[in-house]
Amino acid sequence: MRIRPVDIDELPLLQDIERAAGECFREIGMPEVADDEPPSVGRLAGHLRRGLVRAAVDRADVPVAYLIAGQVDGALHVEQVSVHPGHARKGIGRALLDRATVQAEAEGLAALTLTTFGEVPWNAPYYRRCGFRTLDESEIGPGLREIRRLESAHGLDRWPRVCMRREV
Repeated sequence: MRIRPVDIDELPLLQDIERAAGECFREIGMPEVADDEPPSVGRLAGHLRRGLVRAAVDRADVPVAYLIAGQVDGALHVEQVSVHPGHARKGIGRALLDRATVQAEAEGLAALTLTTFGEVPWNAPYYRRCGFRTLDESEIGPGLREIRRLESAHGLDRWPRVCMRREV
């Protein structure tokens, strides 16, 4: 699986990946998450301009998964990682996380962080298998606290959320 930067004209494809990946939440009684719209093309373009977006592409060089990450509290924070369900369970998400680890090391950062649903099988339990651990409240820095505040304001606290970290 090749991982590369995203072209600006591919941003709508990232939205399609996010929508398709979100459908899994409908099946476990979280339709609000499934119905939540992905980031706008404008917001994705902002991430793209800052070099924060990478895509895993198929043999035809079409994105099938993507990861957005940026620095938060001295770590590389994974804001979003989504894999199209037609390409799930092939190690693509893990490959994107491993590439983010290489990026974190290159930037002199000590860890990857993320926030996720604590009880959704393909969220926190998956990230634990990828080497992440759940942070205690005392380990959460101001940047992650702000991210959690925004998530709460968006209604994501209807289900248990956790902050996680993987050392690089």
